[in-house]
Amino acid sequence: MDGHLLKTEDELRLRNYSPKTVKSYLRCLSEYFVYKRRNFESLDIDSIKQFLLAKQDRGNAPQTVNLYLNAIKFFHREILGIKERVNIRFSKRSKKLPIVLSRNEIARIITATVNTKHKLILSLSYGSGLRVSEAVNLRAGDIDLDALTLHIKNAKGNKDRLTILPAKIKEDLGRLLAGRGAGDFVFESERGGKLTSTTLQKVFATNLKKAGIAKPATFHSLRHSFATHLLENGTDIRFVQELLGHSNIRTTQVYTQVTNPQLKKITSPLS
Repeated sequence: MDGHLLKTEDELRLRNYSPKTVKSYLRCLSEYFVYKRRNFESLDIDSIKQFLLAKQDRGNAPQTVNLYLNAIKFFHREILGIKERVNIRFSKRSKKLPIVLSRNEIARIITATVNTKHKLILSLSYGSGLRVSEAVNLRAGDIDLDALTLHIKNAKGNKDRLTILPAKIKEDLGRLLAGRGAGDFVFESERGGKLTSTTLQKVFATNLKKAGIAKPATFHSLRHSFATHLLENGTDIRFVQELLGHSNIRTTQVYTQVTNPQLKKITSPLS
C-alpha cells in the first residue's frame, strides 16, 4: 500500500499538482486502500461504488465524494496504467447559494476587530477577494501600492492572477510593509513565519460573533461578498471572473443569483 502511495505522490508532484491536492489525493487513496484491503492493482468497479456510497451515507458532501473518485481514477489510470474507464458518474453537487455579508455587516466585523494586523487582513481579504490560503501566502513583493494591485501566485489550480487593492488601506499596508524584503510574508505570526489558515478562520469567527452577526458565515464569505458587491456596483461579470481567478464563467454566475436586481424591485404582497 505504501509503495502505491509513494508512486502516486511522485507522479502528482511531477505534474505540478498543488501541495494541497497532493495531500488530499493521498488521504483519499489511503482510506480506499484500507477499505479494499487487498488486490490494489485490479480495477474493481463494485468496490469503488460501495466505498463512495459509504462516504455518502456518512454525510460527506458531493464535492468530497467527487474528490475521492478523482483520486481513485488518477491512481488506476496514471499509476497502474489501466485503460478501462472507471465508468462512475460524479456525485451531483449541491446548489446552495453562497453566504454573503452585507456592506454594513462587513463594516461591523472590521470595526469589532481590535488587533490592527487582523483588521488589515480581513479588510484586504474582502477588498481584494482573497481566499484564506492566498491571504496567508501573500508576500511583500506581490503588492504594488502605486498601481493598487496584488499579484496572487500559485493560487487554486496553480494559476496566477492580478486583483485590485483597496485604496482605503494603502497607507496602513504601506506602514506594515516598511523594511520588508520582497520574499517576506505580509502577515507574519508572532513566532515568525506565516499565519495559518486555521488562525484566520478563528479570527473571523471570533469577530463575526463580536459583531453580533448570526449568519453561518466563514472567512470565505469575505470573498463571496467581494464578488457580489462588485456585481451590485455594475462591474461586468467578466472582470469579476478575472479578479476571482475563475476558469469558468459559470462559477462566477452563481453570484448573479445572490444579487438579482429584478428581485429587489418586487414588493411582497404582505402589507
